[in-house]
Amino acid sequence: MSNCASACEKGLSQLAKRHQLVLGLVFIINIGMFFTEALYGWLSESRALFADSLDMLGDAIILGSSLLVIQRSEKCKTWVSMMKGVVMSAFSLFVLGSVIYRFFYPGLPEAFIMGIVGGLALVANLFCALLIYRFKSDDINMRSTWLCTRNDVLANIGLLGAAWGVAFTHSFLPDLIIGMLICGLIFKTSLDVIQEASTKLKELKLNCIS
Repeated sequence: MSNCASACEKGLSQLAKRHQLVLGLVFIINIGMFFTEALYGWLSESRALFADSLDMLGDAIILGSSLLVIQRSEKCKTWVSMMKGVVMSAFSLFVLGSVIYRFFYPGLPEAFIMGIVGGLALVANLFCALLIYRFKSDDINMRSTWLCTRNDVLANIGLLGAAWGVAFTHSFLPDLIIGMLICGLIFKTSLDVIQEASTKLKELKLNCIS
């Protein structure tokens, strides 16, 4: 029995180390892309690019918190997942405010910069998604991280569409529309993460009572 318990404990420890390695690498990529997209989003006056940069920052914060709770209890991981959802909601509302501001004070974004940086971000996030995919069902911590990364890929595809739309129409509207869609996607996922975490906390509480 003790040998079995020891083997299980060793297996969990190895899994935690793999989680830590993957999350650490994805964290570094997200931080790097946040600074890149924020800089070029400001230079190109692109709301969609700026929205995506803040999404990257939110993901970096989320990944940092995920790294802290890898070997913690299921309850701790669930509370951190709840916090992830709240952070995502806050970022989506902040970016929405930026989009509304740009609507009243318009400026034509640089489509070429949007396309180049958006393409770089897409490659980076596809790599992150491939790293996380095999671990997405391990626990609620990795599940919420996977949802964030999946959102990033979808947002990057939308960003490339915005760049094409700006270049084709010579209008700022495609940039604002994609920026709003990215906000909506982030907000919807944040609600899903919060709901999943709430359900998990209720289950843990019932198990504790029983």
